[in-house]
Amino acid sequence: MKRLLYLFPLLLFVFVLPAAGQDVPCPIPPPCTVAPCPTMPPCPTPPLRRGVFTNPEWLKINYHRVNITVENQIATADVDIQFTNEGSGLAEGTFIFPLPQGAAVDKLVMFINGMEIEAKILPADQARGIYNEIVRQYRDPALLEYVGSSAIQASVFPIPPGESRRVQIRYSHILEVDNGLVHVVYPLKVTNLLTPRPVEALSLAVTVRGNDSISNIYSPSHPISITRDSDDRGFRAGYESGFNVPQDDFSLYYGIASETINVNLLTYRESASEDGFFMLLVQPPLRQAQDAVIAKDVIIVLDQSGSMDGAKWDQGRSAAEYVLQHLNPSDRFNLVLFSTGWRLYSSRLESPAQAEGAVDWIRSQDALGGTDINGALTAALGLVDAERPTTLIFITDGLATEGVTDTAAILANLQTAARSNVRIFTFGVGDDVDTFLLDSIVRDFRGVGSYVRPTERIDEEVASLYAKISAPVLTDISLDFGGLLVQDVYPAGTLPDLFAGTQLTIVGRYRGEAENISVRLSGKVGGSMQSFTYSSLDFPGRAGGEPFIARLWATRRIGDLLNTIRLRGENAELVDSIVRLSVRYGIITPYTSFLIEEDDILSAQGRERAAMDLSEGAKALSQEASGARAVGAADAFAGLSAAEAPAPAAIPFALTATPAGTMTAPGQAEPGLNAPPANPVQTVGSKTFLWLNGVWTDTTFEPDTMQTQKVVFLSDAYFDLLDEKPELSAYFALGERVIVVLDGAAYEVVAE
Repeated sequence: MKRLLYLFPLLLFVFVLPAAGQDVPCPIPPPCTVAPCPTMPPCPTPPLRRGVFTNPEWLKINYHRVNITVENQIATADVDIQFTNEGSGLAEGTFIFPLPQGAAVDKLVMFINGMEIEAKILPADQARGIYNEIVRQYRDPALLEYVGSSAIQASVFPIPPGESRRVQIRYSHILEVDNGLVHVVYPLKVTNLLTPRPVEALSLAVTVRGNDSISNIYSPSHPISITRDSDDRGFRAGYESGFNVPQDDFSLYYGIASETINVNLLTYRESASEDGFFMLLVQPPLRQAQDAVIAKDVIIVLDQSGSMDGAKWDQGRSAAEYVLQHLNPSDRFNLVLFSTGWRLYSSRLESPAQAEGAVDWIRSQDALGGTDINGALTAALGLVDAERPTTLIFITDGLATEGVTDTAAILANLQTAARSNVRIFTFGVGDDVDTFLLDSIVRDFRGVGSYVRPTERIDEEVASLYAKISAPVLTDISLDFGGLLVQDVYPAGTLPDLFAGTQLTIVGRYRGEAENISVRLSGKVGGSMQSFTYSSLDFPGRAGGEPFIARLWATRRIGDLLNTIRLRGENAELVDSIVRLSVRYGIITPYTSFLIEEDDILSAQGRERAAMDLSEGAKALSQEASGARAVGAADAFAGLSAAEAPAPAAIPFALTATPAGTMTAPGQAEPGLNAPPANPVQTVGSKTFLWLNGVWTDTTFEPDTMQTQKVVFLSDAYFDLLDEKPELSAYFALGERVIVVLDGAAYEVVAE
């Protein structure tokens, strides 16, 4: 069993509306994306009625604060929510908190405006009766997601118009460990059931303290800030946002350290008949003792051409100074400046004792002349000692204009000059760089590439990377999965080196099953090979596991395929793969805009049109090596192929014209149960649903070949089907029109 912390805050309100003749504010259409939310003009007074409203638009959440602490196997959640009734009538409400199956609440305390109130836990059957009754009576299927769960219920209380209420909840229960991992979950997105309006201030903190050292810390759902305790036995992770409509539940994993280099495994399989997915979290030591740090050589190759003059040159010199001032005692270094030709600080690699002299030398230099990339890089590679790991940091803001200028010829020369122990890290500054050259160098020499956009600073980008790669732990690494067949592993190609304090996330697919197997991690420490074996790992053949792994794998694969097209040219096989993966897993990019543009994307004809559009865009993409669009594409694709979390279902960028056509963000939802949604892509478990012709449609549905079994929304047959197949509940919770495929059968919810 996992250590699991799961709390579902859900408000159900009984509203006593004002007497006839009194004004009632119009609802605010969700989602409200600006601060403060705009109010709507007055609207006609509705007829007097009372009832349960699970989604009152006039309810505003002022803040939602969550603090989760885990200590000595006890997890405690403190939840603090304040909301305001902006309507004109008195509201009375009941709090209901659905809990996941198997969650045993050890202690529960609940306050409203500082006064402790009585709350009780409803068993799953009783809770289900409440959920179903609300769904039947108020035609809102959202609660179906929690069918099968027990719940916490609190007493009713009044909320006068214009007043606020603060709700505080504390509960705790015992957690367990599974495969060395702890999983903490908090369902942020269910606040959308409280109100469609954004949460004005959201904060969530997880504090962990225990007797064992902590290894991996990973969130597949949110970008988190992490602060570790000095003894490595605890940490604090935090996430904040403002005026945001939560799209995903908060999820965090952390590992219990047991080895010098820790490896934790997570798997997912949709069905026993399909290949599975796996994710390995590899955590080297957070810090190395000085005598254990692998000695390395660092060579900085810095563009000194005239185009660097001004702020870029100042920042480039600052970046070099940072690296020189953070060398380990056993490291060596050199500097290569290039413009029309190149110059070396020294004819040999120097000790850190000479770093200040190098700083003085670079401070005295000015930026002028052309750009001889080939000469500078081959000169730097000529300094490499075959016996020591070598880090080459290459910073440039332009195209090659001097010496050898052909990209293919430069790459061929580098392959001839380079030794196998060299890792090249590139920084392309501005939009006039050769992205084909920089990305090919990173691919061929096992480094990382960064693009420093006009609003970013070179020195900050270089310092951030160097802080991560300054202490190598294991180089030339490889993984042996024994007899298990693995494929499509990312990072693609040769795995990157491990550095102290960093974490390597590996995802891939596996075929068959293997229980209680050993995985061996091998690599060089200094000049000698070492191996680490991790036993009792299970790659199951049965369905189950963590669905996000499949979407993370698809995110990386789409990024890698798009980058392959960019660097090597478009072909039909790559295009078809991108279309298929984008549709199946709901991965939206400017080059996969067909996902929401094609109204029949699930049909063969729709996919053919999508492939044609993507093919046209890919051709243009593969012909542009420099410029703002080329740099933007290179940066975006690199981000996808190295993603640490699945691409969000929500559209995370401003959509603009692409070679495949013009893509515009969908409009905000209008009031109404089956109104067009603000986000036309939703994920439920392992499935992706698209809003097509007013129906939430499972992307595994094949309209050309499948017939649906229809059931009328909220009919007796509808609830009978949910009783027979309760796993349909989470999918039917999407709305009153849904098509979902389960065990090869397609079910369709239709209107009366």
